[in-house]
This record gives sequence, C-alpha cells and structure tokens, in this order.
Amino acid sequence: MDLVELKEKQTLGREEAAGRLREIADELASGNDIVMERDHLRFVARVPDEVQLKIEFEIEEDGAEFEIELTW
Repeated sequence: MDLVELKEKQTLGREEAAGRLREIADELASGNDIVMERDHLRFVARVPDEVQLKIEFEIEEDGAEFEIELTW
C-alpha cells in the first residue's frame, strides 16, 4: 500500500485554533470520515468506532507544546 501523508502547520489565533479542533471533533463524533483538502486533492480517512488517543504536553523554558494524536 502506498503511503499518504499530509502535514499542516498554521499560525492561528487561539479562538480559530479552537474552532478547527471543534470541526475535527464534530466530524469524529458524527461517525463521518476525517476529510482534509489541499491543492484540489481530497484526503479521506475512514475512522473505526474505536481509536487510540495520545496526548502529550511539554513545557520548556522557550515555549510549550500540546500534541493530540489519534491512531487506528
């Protein structure tokens, strides 16, 4: 199987970032696929009823990182 990888990194306001997370959560909760679109391409991932959730929170002198990862 071919590897498909799409990475997204943006600078957003805190409220915009929260809105994007809500959109993703709504897609996940409604039983829909996770969909991302880039450069006229549409990436679709079918999500099963159970997923693994990993949360990492790091605080360092020069900043902080909060990472959420879903795998299945």
